[in-house]
Amino acid sequence: MDYLNAFWVGGLVCALAQILLEKTKMLPGRVMVTLVVLGCVLNFVGVYENLLEYAGAGASVPLMGFGNSLMKGVKEAVDEYGFIGLFMGGFKAGAVGSSAALILAMLSGFIFKPKMKK
Repeated sequence: MDYLNAFWVGGLVCALAQILLEKTKMLPGRVMVTLVVLGCVLNFVGVYENLLEYAGAGASVPLMGFGNSLMKGVKEAVDEYGFIGLFMGGFKAGAVGSSAALILAMLSGFIFKPKMKK
């Protein structure tokens, strides 16, 4: 049942993104930012932990999961450092994912030899 819940919740998130792309004039970058902010808001309200318990990877893998982890990092940093934690927490929580994306993109560029379009 865990796989089924992860599948339909993750599919619902993807369908939401597709609806935003099709029915609005939002560009893909703005849709991605909207999903990250939605993950932050759901964490702030306290709903995201319940969603993670229910859907597992269906809720943690999409971009909403990245927003959740950013917000979780900010909350921890604010509890530890106070006001300055607002600025530190997001960087600390998002560093691993961002670094992995940059390093893997660079490695794939070396492996596959990308060319400019003409």
